Amino acid sequence: MICDLRWVARGGRCGLVCCCQDSVGTRLGHWVMKIVIIGAVAGGASAAARARRLSEDAEIVLFERGPEPSFANCGLPYYVGGKIESRDKLLVAPTERLRQRYRLDVRTLTEVTQINRQQKTVTVRDLQSGDTYDEAYDKLIYATGASAFKPPIPGIDGERVLSLRDLPDADRLHALVRSKGGPSTAGSPDTPQRVVVVGAGFIGIEVVENMVRRGVETTLVELSDQVLPPWDQEMIEPLHGLLRDEGVRLRLADSAERFEESESGLSVHLKSGEVVDADFAVVCIGVRPENVLALEAGIACGDRGGVITNPHMQTNDPDIYAVGDVTEVRCAVTGEATQIPLAGPANRQGRIAADHIFGRDSEYRGTQGTAIVGVFGRAAAMTGLSEKVLQRTGLPFEKVYVHPADHAGYYPGATPMSLKLLFSPEDGKVLGAQAVGINGVDKRIDVIAMAIQAGMTVYDLEEVELCYAPQFGSAKDPVNMAGFVAAGVLRGDQPVVHAKEVHESAMGDSSGPYFLLDVRTPSEFSAGHVDGAVNVPLEQLRERLEEVPRDRDVAVYCKVGQRGYMATRLLMQKGFRAKNLSGGFTTYQNVDAS
Repeated sequence: MICDLRWVARGGRCGLVCCCQDSVGTRLGHWVMKIVIIGAVAGGASAAARARRLSEDAEIVLFERGPEPSFANCGLPYYVGGKIESRDKLLVAPTERLRQRYRLDVRTLTEVTQINRQQKTVTVRDLQSGDTYDEAYDKLIYATGASAFKPPIPGIDGERVLSLRDLPDADRLHALVRSKGGPSTAGSPDTPQRVVVVGAGFIGIEVVENMVRRGVETTLVELSDQVLPPWDQEMIEPLHGLLRDEGVRLRLADSAERFEESESGLSVHLKSGEVVDADFAVVCIGVRPENVLALEAGIACGDRGGVITNPHMQTNDPDIYAVGDVTEVRCAVTGEATQIPLAGPANRQGRIAADHIFGRDSEYRGTQGTAIVGVFGRAAAMTGLSEKVLQRTGLPFEKVYVHPADHAGYYPGATPMSLKLLFSPEDGKVLGAQAVGINGVDKRIDVIAMAIQAGMTVYDLEEVELCYAPQFGSAKDPVNMAGFVAAGVLRGDQPVVHAKEVHESAMGDSSGPYFLLDVRTPSEFSAGHVDGAVNVPLEQLRERLEEVPRDRDVAVYCKVGQRGYMATRLLMQKGFRAKNLSGGFTTYQNVDAS
């Protein structure tokens, strides 16, 4: 029995429903848990539904400050952009469904203002009537989520400076950009024509795409020198051109310093000195855990503000659990504390908290950061650690790039993708992966995400068996290809060199560290090549070996790495010190551009 079998008078009733409460329909000796949940979106709603499935008799009270529980945060940009036409589609579990199907006591437009740990109560304010009261609990689940971060920039609280975190935010934006005739009439007197989006993370990119969909002239401002900062820059570089092609005005390595409103609109003053005129702005520069109640109640929080929990999602108060974006999580790869707000982990944490309350030994394994975002028909996905995080943590790693098609090239409609795999040089353990492409990106990252969770190595990726038909994949799937290349590196079959390492040689200095050998066709070479490279097509290499120096390291490259690998094997067997440029000229161009 998890709950304390003790009598505590709370508000004229027992904290635990027992045989004295004949009006509730309880039986002699049948103890009932009372669970109070603060926050009713992903983590809170999942915890409530799971708790009901585990106990039909539990009393479950769900407090939600907003007008609706359990709405789809991730769908908000697409509702604003008109892709999701009905607002009701965003309501994953409407209030009445939660009440009728799960018999939950759902109280919307109700804010918890204080947690009273000694009394095991929470103080609550009805936002419509203004009334306040105390509500008792046996177990409390803290699922307040995270709020949009707004730095102290002059003018950021103005009416024309918006954010997108909840349904009221989406309603305001939707009303701004909606027009009777649809996107084609954007620019009419009633419809905003210009927007500045500040922040190019997940939400920022999705807002940009949907503003363009609505026909709104869009400027994107990002402090980093790339969009989607969690990704490694060379993987994202092609998206910069895509955004510009769609008419987005990119302002990278810049930031908003102040917002000034006027009768005609809004002026956004950038650090660079540029002033961008707009009708409104959307600030998407990250979120912060809503931890005020926790801090005031003495619940331990980490350096980044997230509530600290054990693997069962318990806080330092064993009767209080925390789930979702408000929590500090452990990186599944390094074990270090971090803050990664994602819907999938929030839902799992809610289930785990409910399980533990009712005596099940569920544990949270940590967060890998598996995520995907759409950008004008392209997808960027990642899992595990990026190169920039690995460099920051000092963990040893190796990396390879492959650029396969999403399915068999002989079947119509095959599209290219770029896949980067990061792994341990000691044992080949998979540390992370990123992919960008049109189709099949999610499938490959999902497979590698499972490999990371299972502690698998690149040698396992060589052998992983995935479904194959020409319209869905290849006999050698991109995941297998990444495994082949990475395992070949570790076995010494194909030592690799990376783009940044060859820049010195690419400046045309014949005494540089590498002799650059381009093994593509002459037409490919003439269309673009690494400066200082010598072109010897693979098919001619055996007959022209005298053109390759034996007293220097040779960096071999082709378009994506396959011919470079074959040339590297040939040269190594002939006594040359050869390395293959991982990812070939395709990756080199992205690194050079970044």
